[in-house]
Amino acid sequence: MASRIRIGLLAALAITVLGVPVGLLWVAIAPRTAYQVSGGKGLLADPETQTLIAADGWFAVLTAAAGLLCGLAAYVLAGRVGDLGPLAGIAAGGVAAAVVAWRLGHLIGESAYQHALRTAGDGALARAPLGLHALGVVLAWPLTAVVVFGLLEALDVAHRESRGRLAAGDAGGRRSGQPDQVGGGELDLQAAPTGRDVDGREP
Repeated sequence: MASRIRIGLLAALAITVLGVPVGLLWVAIAPRTAYQVSGGKGLLADPETQTLIAADGWFAVLTAAAGLLCGLAAYVLAGRVGDLGPLAGIAAGGVAAAVVAWRLGHLIGESAYQHALRTAGDGALARAPLGLHALGVVLAWPLTAVVVFGLLEALDVAHRESRGRLAAGDAGGRRSGQPDQVGGGELDLQAAPTGRDVDGREP
């Protein structure tokens, strides 16, 4: 039990660290929304912009891809150490990693944006840092990891059961030493020794 808890904690910690590169990749790919400075505040420059939705979408895609990899890795690891440790690790670590990626992506560019709001004149444009407006996407990482892990485990169990049924079917076939039967009767074929008359009719 203690070993499973230790493995789960190590898995969660390793996955949490992955939130850093995922957050950096999110910053590099996702578009940032432009705001117009007005009286030291930022007003949405284009009310019909799709960048807010795109930021959420890119975050969901990146974290779901990371969850897929974590689920695969946990499945391979579970074959050696048992199921409960890796499963708990990817669930807790996925949530923590998603939060790390989100907060890191938001912090990058935050100081520059606030500086622009304080110093830029009215009408100037400033790019806001990334943020999440649909907070439910934070669960994309752990949910994907757990689902992938569960599907692989289910496929593995089904494969083992099918092999077990095939093995049982083979064992139920003709046993060694059982006489061959043709048309319901037994054939007891005995080879006559060479050079001997079995029926005693030959001279």
